[in-house]
Amino acid sequence: MWLFAFSIFIVILYKWVPVPLTPLMVIRYFENPKEEIRHDWVPIDDISRHLQLAVISSEDQNFLNHSGFDIKAIEKAIERNKSGKRVRGASSISQQTAKNVFLWPNRTWLRKGMEVYFTFLIEVFWSKERIMEVYLNSIEMGKGIYGAEAAAQAWFNKPAAKLTMYESAAIAAIVPNPRQYRANPASNYIQTRINWIVRQMRNYGPFTLQNIDIK
Repeated sequence: MWLFAFSIFIVILYKWVPVPLTPLMVIRYFENPKEEIRHDWVPIDDISRHLQLAVISSEDQNFLNHSGFDIKAIEKAIERNKSGKRVRGASSISQQTAKNVFLWPNRTWLRKGMEVYFTFLIEVFWSKERIMEVYLNSIEMGKGIYGAEAAAQAWFNKPAAKLTMYESAAIAAIVPNPRQYRANPASNYIQTRINWIVRQMRNYGPFTLQNIDIK
């Protein structure tokens, strides 16, 4: 009961309070204490709307419509994996946020079960805008780089608010494997992903996460 109460408390607390540290940051520190951790929390108003749309376009195009779990994407991933093709995940932005902020990065059934639980909680207590704000301030975006502001400074030497469409797409392109890929300069593979993400952004239509349209 105490653990249940604490989980509710921490989720409600993070509805307003910036997340100072994530389990992954702690794990990375113990893996390599010499690796500098760059993490600068900024409000969502100081994160380019291009970046917000870029991660939606690349990671979870139904983010604004589902309640934490994209059932169609999950079904497609199951069918793809059954067919013997490259294993593909279907975690929504809400699920990724729950995992990054509250849990550890592995694929055990216990962790997945807790991910479902925390995803449900943040969808209940947080707005979509808050989920996006926490997501973009917490995810790994390079070696020792966490969050949009640190990523923008590290890859493009500018604040997150000033990121262009292509720069935002470049950062979104490396999110699936940020320790292996570079946003700038981009490899041929990442450039291909950037081009695909930009097309998805242009095809997405009006984007109203903050009641401000991107067209």
